[in-house]
Amino acid sequence: MARLPRLTLPGYPHHIILRGNNRQSIFEDASDQQRMLDLLQTHSQAQSVEVHAYVLMGNHLHLLVTPQADKALPLMMQAVGRSYVLSFNKRHGRTGTLWEGRYRSTLIQTERYFLACMAYIDLNPVRAGLVEQAADFAWSSHGHYTGIRQDPWLTPHALYWALGNTPFAREAAYAALVQAGIQPKQQQALTDATMSGWALGEESFVAGLQQLTPRRVRKTAAGRPVAKLVKA
Repeated sequence: MARLPRLTLPGYPHHIILRGNNRQSIFEDASDQQRMLDLLQTHSQAQSVEVHAYVLMGNHLHLLVTPQADKALPLMMQAVGRSYVLSFNKRHGRTGTLWEGRYRSTLIQTERYFLACMAYIDLNPVRAGLVEQAADFAWSSHGHYTGIRQDPWLTPHALYWALGNTPFAREAAYAALVQAGIQPKQQQALTDATMSGWALGEESFVAGLQQLTPRRVRKTAAGRPVAKLVKA
């Protein structure tokens, strides 16, 4: 069966997962992680992709982005992936592939899943047992949104701005949101949709997306459609 193209539509948020091949480490030290952030900044700006959130784990990374043009996202990810592998292999004296195939992605309904996806990303290091609190992890966008540091290349979403009327209010509200965590069903839905490539949202949202693209946006029942019986 032919592989479906990725579901990518401009103006909608996309959650992305990029994994190391065979679960191998993709970051050996802080220089590698900083190199990845530099590449994300350079190529997101070059391709007009708004990066809202990120986390760099040992053997994978997550991004929450909104592309502004049809091919902006794949072009950005291709450039970042190739450039990073070249520098990583050179620094560490290795050859060959680094990634586990293509990046995985899903298009999400903004109102229902955007802030949940940000929290999902921030809480990855906590779930992995690397830190006790999201604020303790240096290589995520959590620090930017809670006032710990500034990542000026990130694009805060309107839903983040709506959390408060002042920077302090927004930072406190977002920190509380992450501290509260997300529902297990939301967490599982984000993981499943990203790994499968189907759109994530309410029925009406998904149906509306289908009107914008010939690519199927949700899983359909296996097998051929059952033919209708015609009475004689």
